[in-house]
Amino acid sequence: MADYEKSWESVDSRPLPDWYDDAKLGIFVHWGLYSVPGYAPKRKEVESTGLAYSEWYGWQVAQKYPPYYDFHERIYGEKFRYEDFAGQWKAEMFKPEKWAQIFRRAGAKYLVLVSKHHDGFCLWPSYYSWNWNSVDIGPHRDIVGELLEAADRNGLRRGLYYSLMEWFHPLMRPGREEVARYALEKMIPQMQELVETYHPSLLFTDGEWDYGSEQWHSLDFITWLYNQSPVREEIVINDRWGRDTRGLHGGYLSSEYGEVNSPALEEQEARRNLGRRKWEEIRSIGASFGYNRNEDIEDYLTESGLIRLLVDTVSKGGNLCLNVGPCADGTIAPLIQERLSQLGEWMDVNGEAVYGSAAAPGLVLPEGFRATRKGGDVYLFCSRYPTSEFPVEGIGKNVRASLLGSGENVRASLLGSTAPVMSRWEGGRLLLKLPKLTVDEMPCRHVYTIKLTVDHAG
Repeated sequence: MADYEKSWESVDSRPLPDWYDDAKLGIFVHWGLYSVPGYAPKRKEVESTGLAYSEWYGWQVAQKYPPYYDFHERIYGEKFRYEDFAGQWKAEMFKPEKWAQIFRRAGAKYLVLVSKHHDGFCLWPSYYSWNWNSVDIGPHRDIVGELLEAADRNGLRRGLYYSLMEWFHPLMRPGREEVARYALEKMIPQMQELVETYHPSLLFTDGEWDYGSEQWHSLDFITWLYNQSPVREEIVINDRWGRDTRGLHGGYLSSEYGEVNSPALEEQEARRNLGRRKWEEIRSIGASFGYNRNEDIEDYLTESGLIRLLVDTVSKGGNLCLNVGPCADGTIAPLIQERLSQLGEWMDVNGEAVYGSAAAPGLVLPEGFRATRKGGDVYLFCSRYPTSEFPVEGIGKNVRASLLGSGENVRASLLGSTAPVMSRWEGGRLLLKLPKLTVDEMPCRHVYTIKLTVDHAG
């Protein structure tokens, strides 16, 4: 195995482990002290996406940002500190096995749990966060350990989120930051503790934007992770390691609610980079990563919107890491469970076109269609069920150069249905016609998948 040096050129050359690209769908979980107040303003009421994140509650109250501060003062009083939520967080209904089963049923292949958000509170008994972790105070449980063990039992890869930044750490006080000292004395040792204890297959870092990767000593940690750690062969990392890295460096690139938000690049250039390297879209079913009691049903993705988001993402070569924000008591809201179940029902029929697939460039498709490819097969996703014959052009570039040759035909089928799909060639175009089905005969809802396979003569 290669020995990676402390340079972005070197660590960026590391091949991305295959398991990640094949997985396509992951579940993000934001759960912590911020789940107790469970509040953020609605997205339509604030200027940017991030201002509607309930996991930023502690910071926004400290800054006296009106929506949060007014809510906090009215409900808890001005003398109630963010730290006091630790004693109120009981997690009395937390059942890790049930969570993992819900996520598996959704079709997810990996799980990413927030182990420490920007408030510094750890969901495992960290040596470096005495009395500010979920074992010493609050739930009195090793949430990281319990949930990752349940993930193992349910066939989900282990993943962890870790915030480089801590709002309230003494070495990170505004105007008196000692970033390098904080990184070497607290951040890096704590991340190594996390990796050595729980052996994640994915590490998602965040909170990097104020300082460069050199100040965070990110390459010191990444070279240890790639060269010496117990997960060096399977670990996958993202691109959030410094204000100079998002959209440019790391294992894969990340987009959040459709935006890269890189301090180093213009948004348009950052978006173009997503097509050049492996990338992941992260977002919640609602507008906030942490649970937000202020959200209503119209703030959530519909079943159709969720399925189409997944299809659009994988057709462009990305993964979707869909966030769930559990309630403070450890329950997952029924509407969120329903969305996950609906996604799983769709994946039961169409997962073949998602898992292990790749983008299928070069096709000319009707409006509303998307495509993936896997081996010699091409999959066409229809966001509406076509009632008449329609063309597909450029198919030879995606299956094989000899596809148009004599003696070979394309066999078309509708995933989840045995009804025949008619296909014929005309002027270098493949023409398809789907069968007429009743509502009860439809294989799934919202998006339908046509599989194109080469039949060899003889």
